[in-house]
Amino acid sequence: MNALFLLVFVSTLAISLLAVWRVKRTYLRYSRVPASSGLSGAEVAARILERAGITDVEIAEHDELLGDHYDPMNKRLVLSTQNYHGTSCAALGVSAHECGHAIQHQIAYAPLKWRMAAVGATNYASQVVMWLPLIGMFTGLISPYTGGLVMAAAWGVIMVFNLVTLPVEFDASRRATAILGGMGFIGTDDEMSAVRKVLNAAAWTYVAAFVTSLLYFLLHLLPLLMGRRD
Repeated sequence: MNALFLLVFVSTLAISLLAVWRVKRTYLRYSRVPASSGLSGAEVAARILERAGITDVEIAEHDELLGDHYDPMNKRLVLSTQNYHGTSCAALGVSAHECGHAIQHQIAYAPLKWRMAAVGATNYASQVVMWLPLIGMFTGLISPYTGGLVMAAAWGVIMVFNLVTLPVEFDASRRATAILGGMGFIGTDDEMSAVRKVLNAAAWTYVAAFVTSLLYFLLHLLPLLMGRRD
């Protein structure tokens, strides 16, 4: 099991690092490609929300690179400084993607509702997988079987959360490309290709997160299915 754990650890770390490297590389490349509309990410986001009839979502600026996100609890669309002020294809693609989440929230898109409902349990599960191995290692109060059972359950929660996240993210990207083209913010096939490449690269980070959680879930579930209680 130690060799298997090492294999899973190294494999998932490599997958995650590759996904992060790819999205950063793609984003930086297309952040140098200006969109013909000349509008900033914040301006595009405001127009998309206005057209969708969404008037209660705040568009905020944040200084974290690629820290863009939509906060459904506080109805805030947060854009990194580069995308808030940027007029590149990358900036417009990311901004439209986050608007896609706001539109999902408005229409009560089912996977987004499931994801929001699972946030609390997922946060708890994340704490479990972080601290339980240390507690078991230093105290010896938790048997390997009990620890494996709890870890499998926690990773199972995280896996389901990551699984539900996939349609949420892919749907937001689909909406983003359709809106950018339909509203004339992206004017050429080359610009649309740049937007798609940025959003596709970002999507792989969520795929990597799902694969990671799936492998760790199976890693802890395997001994239980084999009936090991030592």
